Amino acid sequence: MTVIKKKEQNRALEKAVQNYLNKNSDEAKAAVVKSGEAMVNYYAGLYSSGKVDEDLKQAGYEGILKALRRYDPGRDVMFSTFASYCIIGEIRHELRGRGPFKVPEWMKGLQARIIKATEDLAQQNGSMPTLKEIARRVNVNEEGIAETMQIGCVSLDEVDLTKVRSLRYESFKLPIEDKIVMQMSLEKMDKLQQQVIKLIFFEGLTQEQVAKRLGLNQRKVSRLLHRGLDEMRFQIG
Repeated sequence: MTVIKKKEQNRALEKAVQNYLNKNSDEAKAAVVKSGEAMVNYYAGLYSSGKVDEDLKQAGYEGILKALRRYDPGRDVMFSTFASYCIIGEIRHELRGRGPFKVPEWMKGLQARIIKATEDLAQQNGSMPTLKEIARRVNVNEEGIAETMQIGCVSLDEVDLTKVRSLRYESFKLPIEDKIVMQMSLEKMDKLQQQVIKLIFFEGLTQEQVAKRLGLNQRKVSRLLHRGLDEMRFQIG
């Protein structure tokens, strides 16, 4: 979809909302829902793997209607921006209703970045961003974004994390695929090993500093570190 077409759809939606605010009729409400169809399809697609889930689309339409009931034009916020929050909320509510699944702490940050990028780009461009635009902003490939957004809504076992990859490599930063392997490896270690690895590689402490903080001797810290690194190497293969 071209940027021009997206902006035209956005203008049509805003016009339909203004018409509804003036007339408050069922016909005007139906016109808003129709104008918001592209937005609903977009967000339902973002949370679907493969073919767009019809139940998620229905939840998206519920989000449009909720936004219409709560929208206050006096707050100087575009309806499309406000509606995006409601659509996402209803879609995630629908997915959680199918069975709540825990989102690993290390994945919550990436999900938050994707949602923020979507909102920022929508405000910046005045229209819904493409998956490609979001991918560039968060430096994660398009397939990876789709997989990431399902985590917590479906079992982690149903998500293909091998599809989550960086678009470009950045100096002095691990690519997202390596971060995922590292974090998943950490989860399989005992608590003490996790503490040692995190303090050394995430907080930059020396082995001596870690030993002092954890009340261990340096030899114990060294053994835990090397055993943990060996387990990571095994996971990476």
